Amino acid sequence: MPSVFTTRRNGASLAPYESLNLAQHVGDDTESVVINRQLLAKITGPVQFMNQVHGNEVVEVKVLIDDPTCDALITTVPGIALAVMVADCIPLLLSSSTVVGAVHVGRRGLMNSVAIKALEAMRKLGAGQIHAQIGPSICGRCYEVPQELADEVSAKHPVATSLTNNLTPALDLPRALIADLVANGVTYKASPICTLENDEYFSYRRHNITGRNAGVVWL
Repeated sequence: MPSVFTTRRNGASLAPYESLNLAQHVGDDTESVVINRQLLAKITGPVQFMNQVHGNEVVEVKVLIDDPTCDALITTVPGIALAVMVADCIPLLLSSSTVVGAVHVGRRGLMNSVAIKALEAMRKLGAGQIHAQIGPSICGRCYEVPQELADEVSAKHPVATSLTNNLTPALDLPRALIADLVANGVTYKASPICTLENDEYFSYRRHNITGRNAGVVWL
């Protein structure tokens, strides 16, 4: 299925959101974000965004609607592109011949199984073989967390266990997500790009006040 992962370049927003910020909730100029979304739509067609809250709600999109509060979108309708916005979290795109999905997977999303819930919802709509694309996100060397948090996540997802270059506790969310996807019969392709290390992408850990990249998929 056609898809795209955006970078932060070639948009209309000014610092600290320069320049292709696609989020309206981060303090950027509204008109600039509208222009940026229009630039994206020239590539993808009409785009459905969502109000992401680190939950595990899955919404099926049949027509374009005001941004639903959820962390996964799915559709069977050709011509509707689904977007997930991130600035270190994982933008997960799911595709089959008849159903596609866009999923926001951060630490909490990994723990509440949002990706698995999206897969289940797609299969209820008739999806056969599902392929996953894991976009640029913070890597296991850079996602430093307190030991207590590392232990909590690793108890449920042992393969998430990681260390920073300074040997402090960290989490490798992409590796844990891949394990979940493979366990659920999904093929995948994962980006090697770390959003914290690569300034072509927005990173909340790097700048705190920043824009959002997007992963977008459509039938």
